[in-house]
Amino acid sequence: MSGEEDCSFRGTRRLELIRNEIGDNTLSFSKAGPKELWPSISNYVLQLSSPSNPESPVAFLYFMDSGGGSYPEVISRAQAEWFKHKSRELNPDSRVPEIIFWHIPSKAYKKVAPTFLLFSSCVGSINKESVAPQEDEMGIMKLLEERPSVKAVFVGHNHGLDWCCPYKKLWLCFARHTGYGGYGNWPRGARILEISQDPFSLSSHG
Repeated sequence: MSGEEDCSFRGTRRLELIRNEIGDNTLSFSKAGPKELWPSISNYVLQLSSPSNPESPVAFLYFMDSGGGSYPEVISRAQAEWFKHKSRELNPDSRVPEIIFWHIPSKAYKKVAPTFLLFSSCVGSINKESVAPQEDEMGIMKLLEERPSVKAVFVGHNHGLDWCCPYKKLWLCFARHTGYGGYGNWPRGARILEISQDPFSLSSHG
């Protein structure tokens, strides 16, 4: 069995999932690749541009495949290296803010998870289950902590969590469970990001 066939979720190959997302959803900005990071199949960067100057980046948005299904739930060392080189290529002086997105929370989320939202330094509206983190930490969080332009990490995965907590110089955030698939009956919603350009600011609310 080839790697592509082996890497599936409920019988659907991961490559087929991303191809359907890209081909069938005209509003999606998802991308496949790079191939050298296989079986992680969707790692890419989007440039958020100024409305007055499309060539001028306001922020870089990094999206990384954190696995799941039949693939280990982890941001691999190869992905961490990809981020290190790609961020240096696009933003060598760390002048442009960077925001990170992946699905399954890193172990750092478990460290900052509040027992009671009301009596913590976190902000949010739902704190109804424990963090289910990635299987291992392979260097990505250290890179993010050390890079001054990285402002926040946004994840999903835990449907009963919707909060943002400070972690070192970053904010670690859960997004709200939006769709009606999966487990749990907590209120559906979305995490909204509001970005201002000059000076740069990032705010988020559920």
